[in-house]
Amino acid sequence: MTDPSPEAWRRVDAYLTETLVGHDPDLEAAVAEQQSAGLPAIEVAPVSGKLLHLLARISGSRRVLEIGTLGAYSTIWMARGIPVDGVVVTIEAEPDIAAIARANVDRAGVGAKVDIRTGRGEHVLPTLQEEPPFDLVFIDADKESNTIYLDWAARLGHPGTVVVVDNIGRGGEVADPATTASNVIGTQRGLEMLGRDPRFDATALQTLDSKGWDGVAIAVLTDAAALPVTE
Repeated sequence: MTDPSPEAWRRVDAYLTETLVGHDPDLEAAVAEQQSAGLPAIEVAPVSGKLLHLLARISGSRRVLEIGTLGAYSTIWMARGIPVDGVVVTIEAEPDIAAIARANVDRAGVGAKVDIRTGRGEHVLPTLQEEPPFDLVFIDADKESNTIYLDWAARLGHPGTVVVVDNIGRGGEVADPATTASNVIGTQRGLEMLGRDPRFDATALQTLDSKGWDGVAIAVLTDAAALPVTE
């Protein structure tokens, strides 16, 4: 058996990507535009993008909420997984980055299904309370705010809503109780919330792919999510 060295897992990831995902000019163009703008290469790996796409289809999602747009790579994947009259509401803090994302979703032919809201998540999320609930929520923004985002995911969803939290492995640091890194601590607090909050039923998986050693948490909102929120 081959040890899971970075060389080995990247080779396996490349094989899985080539076999199950393939090449897509629009998605590759979105990543290229992101890179040319000097944005960090922190979009999900292709196999993870395909997972989000399949989760949207499996859950029958019509309304998707994404917290953290970046270049819209994951946005495009999810928009492709919902009906023509569905919508992905995606939140991006920076207007310049939101403009890149808009160009990418339009080029990919899913612009009519994508609603980009500009602003910090904690400011935009409360404005969504009067809108219909979301069927799928993807959280991939600043990790320090994961508990805030999870609380809003429960408030803005419904029993059965699927919630996905990215980057929960943190290269193994998530299991370090002595960590002082704020993004790791934020990740830990989010996972602890998923484990104790009755509104969620969750699990998590470690991942080894082109992005390195990380992971993803997947939850479903329970009937408790329908109870009135007490401040």
